[in-house]
Amino acid sequence: MKVLALGIGNVMFSDEGVGVHLCRYLEKKYNFTSSKHTINFIDGGTLAQQLIPIIASYDYLIVFDCVDANDAEIGDVYFFDFNDVPDSISWHGSAHEVEMLQTLTMMDLYGDRPPTKIIGIIPEVVDITTLKLTKAVLEGSKVMEDTFIKHLKSLGFEVEIKEPSVTIQEVADNSCQSEYDDSSF
Repeated sequence: MKVLALGIGNVMFSDEGVGVHLCRYLEKKYNFTSSKHTINFIDGGTLAQQLIPIIASYDYLIVFDCVDANDAEIGDVYFFDFNDVPDSISWHGSAHEVEMLQTLTMMDLYGDRPPTKIIGIIPEVVDITTLKLTKAVLEGSKVMEDTFIKHLKSLGFEVEIKEPSVTIQEVADNSCQSEYDDSSF
C-alpha cells in the first residue's frame, strides 16, 4: 500500500502552517519502514485542488491540518476518518480548510479519493505573519505526532527515531529558507 502523509497550511501564518510543519518534522525525525507499505511526505501548502492527481496516485491518505470544532479548546487534536467526520467539526476555519474539504469531496464524486484519515488541531493564531507556533499548538502537535505514530504502527510500519533532537519549531523556523546557497548565484 502506498501511503501519503500530506501537510496542509500556510507556513507564513503561525499556527495555520502546523500541518506542513508537522509533516516535515515527522519526515526529518523518523524512519518509517514496512515490508508491505511505503510512505511519502508531501507539503501540500494551500494547493488543494492541484493536489488531486498526487492524492489519487496513493492507496491511503493521512492529512495534517488545522480544523475548527464546536466547543473546542485551542490545541485540541482530532483524529477521524473522512467518511465519518465528527458532528463537532465545522470546517469553518481558514479558506484552505474549506478548499481541502471541497477537494476531498470532489475526489469522492469521481471515485478516486483513497481512504483518508485527518489529524487536525484547533489553531490559535492564523492571521499574523510569523513562523512561530503558539504554545498551545506546540503542545498539541505532540499529540498529533503520537497519534500519527500509533496509527502507522497499526498499519504495520516500524518506526525508528533518526534525529531525536529536532523540534517542530526548528522545522518551522527553517521552512522558508532556500535549499540553495544564494552566494553561488
